[in-house]
Order: sequence, then structure tokens, then C-alpha cells
Amino acid sequence: MRFDLITIFPEFFAGPLDHGILRRARETGLVEVQVQDLRVFTQDRHRSVDDRPFGGGEGMVLKPEPLFEAAEAILGRNLGSAEQPSALAPKTAIVLMSAAGKLFRQETARRYAHIDRLVFLCGRYEGVDERVADHLATEEISVGDYVLSGGELPAMLVIDAVTRLIPGALGNEASSKNESFSEVRHFAGRAEAAVSSTPTGDGSRIEARTLLDFPHYTRPADFRGWKVPEVLIGGNHAEVANWRRAAALEKTQRNRPDLLLR
Repeated sequence: MRFDLITIFPEFFAGPLDHGILRRARETGLVEVQVQDLRVFTQDRHRSVDDRPFGGGEGMVLKPEPLFEAAEAILGRNLGSAEQPSALAPKTAIVLMSAAGKLFRQETARRYAHIDRLVFLCGRYEGVDERVADHLATEEISVGDYVLSGGELPAMLVIDAVTRLIPGALGNEASSKNESFSEVRHFAGRAEAAVSSTPTGDGSRIEARTLLDFPHYTRPADFRGWKVPEVLIGGNHAEVANWRRAAALEKTQRNRPDLLLR
């Protein structure tokens, strides 16, 4: 899988890409990451990537020309105009990271994990010319209901979430099965879901897990008077599974009750 990042701060990615799962995935060839400096595609001597918005307002907005040209250079194809629209290659997506986008969720990460190429447009300043969102990006994505200084950090969050779903990226493939927001939750050897299921094309159903991960404990069993629950030490796997489900439900109710309301 290939990730392309279009940004005015290419040096930002030097650290996040060189550690942990992402580094291993790059070294083993599971993923390829290329960073493109947006200012390369400017035409003036000041290398301007932004301008004041029509109609007035505070701040500056990223212009469409350099973003379109950068994406076209990366993908090696003309991306069209109003008179001559052009489609992307199959299994390719252009994602605009924006506070005004659709909320990024685990199901989005699962969908992206089946794409061959993701191009990220990292917004800055007060936003991006809307023609980029309408006619260049295939999706506009937000990582939460808050505003950041730019799209670089959100793009890294998405890349990390997607990479760990690619077969071979994790040392233990089972690691992603019982996490918060994982597709199916396993208790006592059976799959359970808290709320809903989704039909698939072949008549089967995918269960949508809505519980957070259950609590985890490790040694020492008694740390400063805080003890590990006895059920986890007793060795009864069925009791452990039941405890974990109840604990996951309680934690979801406490930290994310909105998940249960879905």
C-alpha cells in the first residue's frame, strides 16, 4: 500500500514515520510513504500557497492550483476540469484532512486498508479552497470535533490506524481483534456485538462492535494496595470472559455512553 502526503511542512513527518509499526511496515515493504512539498508547485518567487478568501474574512486559504498540480504530479495523470472531468485510477483515494470533514472512525480505517493508494491533502491556515474539496478530494475527513493547526498530524493518525490493519503489520495478528472499535468482539470463544449488525452482499452479517476494550492488568498483582481482580488470577477462562465483557460494558458506559446509544 502507498501513502502520499502533500504538505507545506514535509519535515514534520521525519519523526512519526521512523518508529514502531510504521517503521517496520516500511522496512518490510508492506507500505510505502512519500512526502511531497506543496511549495514545489507554486509559480511565484514567494512560493505562495495561500491567498485571502473572496468575500473577506480572517486568515488565509490554501489555493487550488498547487494542490491540483501536486496531486497530478504524484498520480501521473490529469485530474480534469469543469469541462473535462477525469476519474482516478481504481483503488485510489484523495483524502482532504479538514475539521469540516466526516468523522474518521474504525470502519473508515478498515475501508482504507483495502485501498492500494491514499493521497493526503494536509490543509493549513483557515482552510482550503472549496473546489479542492468538491473536485479534487474523494473524501473530506476530520479526526475529531476540534480544530488543529493543520492536517499533518491528523494524516499521521489515519496512516497509523490503517497500517495496523494491513496483514503482516502487527507482530500478532490477533492483537487487533479485541481492541476498542474492532469489528467483532470475542468473549468465551464466541463473537458478540453490543448493538447492531450489518448485512453483506452474500447474505451473511458483519457484527458491529460498540464496546470499548476491556481493562488489562499485569504484574505485580498487588501494586501499592491496588489489586488485580481475583477472577483474572483464578484460571477459569469462562469466568474471565464474562468478567471482561461486563468490565468492557461498564467502561463504555462510563467513558463513551454515546457508543451504546447508537
